[in-house]
Amino acid sequence: MRGKLWIRFSPFLSKRYVSTCGNSSLSSSSPCSVIQPWLFVGLGNPGEKYQSTRHNVGFDMIDAFAQSQGISMTTLHFKALFGEGIIDGVPVLLAKPQTYINLSGESAGPLAAYYKLPLHRVLVAYDDTDLPCGVLRLQPKGGYGRHNGLKSVIYNFRKNREFGRLRIGIGRPPGQMDPKAFVLQKFNKTGRERIDSAIKEGADILKMVVTKGLTEAARLANVEQKYKHLVSHDEQF
Repeated sequence: MRGKLWIRFSPFLSKRYVSTCGNSSLSSSSPCSVIQPWLFVGLGNPGEKYQSTRHNVGFDMIDAFAQSQGISMTTLHFKALFGEGIIDGVPVLLAKPQTYINLSGESAGPLAAYYKLPLHRVLVAYDDTDLPCGVLRLQPKGGYGRHNGLKSVIYNFRKNREFGRLRIGIGRPPGQMDPKAFVLQKFNKTGRERIDSAIKEGADILKMVVTKGLTEAARLANVEQKYKHLVSHDEQF
């Protein structure tokens, strides 16, 4: 009876998790408790034209994490390519909004609302020109800087900024180059190597968020990233 009630009042959890929990032993020694899912959202632009560009490293991060955890990203759900899985007993929802990056909140906002997620269980991965290429920063909250995709997410979260971010450094545009043109370009060889390495590290960081929580994951990850790639922001990758 307890299992049926749990399933009935937890419609927002992963179906796989509900099924697993519902079929497990419900003795008093091993109670079935509700675990809130994590929603990881990667920002980018849809279409082959934008693949491997600086602006799409958020997509790359979600793809790498999904592949590492065996999660399929083939479902279209709330204007996003969507997948779900279980990591160490915790439901994880993955999304890549297909709205074009500046409208990402039109997907992220309804997704978080549909699954009834508090924003401290949401994390957004995105490109950041304020960090050197290949450097990562994990943060529990913040603003949007010059990133219009993140601005859209905040707007659709009712201007609430209390959600996690995985900032992926892409460096700054050289000289007087238009930042809009810079983010839509692909990396050179050195930059691509640094980003590919960072993406692998980021996938491990996302798993650590699930298993250890965002605060502890940030403490551990940011120490390792602090002195990484000490190069000038003006060096182009």
